Amino acid sequence: MSAPSASGGEPITDRRQLVEYLAAGAKPRERWRIGTEHEKFVFRRADLRPVGYDGSQGIRALLDGLMRFGWKPVMDGDNMVGLSNANASISLEPGGQFELSGAPLDNLHQTCAELNEHLRQVRPVCDELGLGMLSLGFLPKWRREDVSFMPKRRYAVMREYMPKKGKLGLDMMLRTCTVQVSLDFGSEADMVRKFRVGLALQPVAVALFANSPFLEGRPSGYLSYRSQVWTDTDPDRCGMLPFVFEPGFGFERYVDYMLDVPMYFVYRDGQYIDAAGQSFRDFLEGRLPALPGEIPTMSDWSDHLTTVFPEVRLKRILEMRGADGGPWARLCALPALWTGLLYDEQALDQAAALIADWGESEREQLRRDVPRRGLATPFRGRTLQHLALEVLNLARDGLVRRAQRDSTGHDESHFLAELLEIAESGKTPAEDLLERYATRWRGSVDPAYTEEAY
Repeated sequence: MSAPSASGGEPITDRRQLVEYLAAGAKPRERWRIGTEHEKFVFRRADLRPVGYDGSQGIRALLDGLMRFGWKPVMDGDNMVGLSNANASISLEPGGQFELSGAPLDNLHQTCAELNEHLRQVRPVCDELGLGMLSLGFLPKWRREDVSFMPKRRYAVMREYMPKKGKLGLDMMLRTCTVQVSLDFGSEADMVRKFRVGLALQPVAVALFANSPFLEGRPSGYLSYRSQVWTDTDPDRCGMLPFVFEPGFGFERYVDYMLDVPMYFVYRDGQYIDAAGQSFRDFLEGRLPALPGEIPTMSDWSDHLTTVFPEVRLKRILEMRGADGGPWARLCALPALWTGLLYDEQALDQAAALIADWGESEREQLRRDVPRRGLATPFRGRTLQHLALEVLNLARDGLVRRAQRDSTGHDESHFLAELLEIAESGKTPAEDLLERYATRWRGSVDPAYTEEAY
């Protein structure tokens, strides 16, 4: 989720401004960067319970403890809801999931150094407070009612609206964790190719990172229950966006999509005004019921762009959103997968050719079946395992060609090693968790809070 909103910006008097806002994200190749975000569940070690905001073992105390490392507070009204420094930020998901939004970095070596530094800071503070952080995609033990909402005011609007649109929206807010990567594009045509490749191949990432097989202490029947949750969250703002593959797709078509997505809120003078279900098109014409007579500003548009949750999201960057949260090695592997595919021209060409003749029904079939079946999902006479290996080889070759080396001379391709091992075995991380649950965990998910903790 995004940081607290900021009022202001240029008034929007013409739809063309919305298109130009997105187009302004285009950058020359030498300015392309890699931005990684990852979330963790925070729990009390003594009883494994989720952590609320207040109290000596609360999220606020954790934020306070991290300020010794030079972080500055981010406030939402009277509440500290995050931290920031010159390049990165720490924010809170609705249920207290602890998110690092990393700096835009040149290469994957820097990304992993950033992740290492974050965990180096978090561990001593958690030790002092008796807290732990869990690296799964869905909260394995506790019910929705056991998780407290964080005091971010935009979440209050979403909390009321979500149940009107889907059965699992509150579970998405409170009980899921992900790792994501944000990448740049060089032009509208480059954005379109990357969007299409990223969207079509997102189920491959879902399978490789599937790491959420439990629901309230038992197997859920899914390998990525987190991914399944998104299918019943809000059909207006989630999914595979079939229009992305239609002829003529570009910034204007995405603007049209966003204008048709119902709003959540408008931020004015330090307050979140509930506009849930209302139309940004009406807002452009000064007919928004929540603010009659007012027209939006560019900050309103920027906010609105953060309120959709498709498998790939366009802002002034492209966000890859399909993966479950996981352990350290896979936090580095997710940006490696997409950087290798999308930042090397040959790999992008090959990936675009790979998905060029896929139909909408095939893409939807993968999105529907992969959360349950993982790498065993049938696809075009084979299984997704074969497709995953092909995609990983393209990504690895792309990273080799990038030739971004660390101080020891290694390129970035080694960050894919764990994913290659998963694909070669055909066994998702979730299946490994289920095997442990059925054998040495003896039907309990409690050992996950030790074995899968950071």
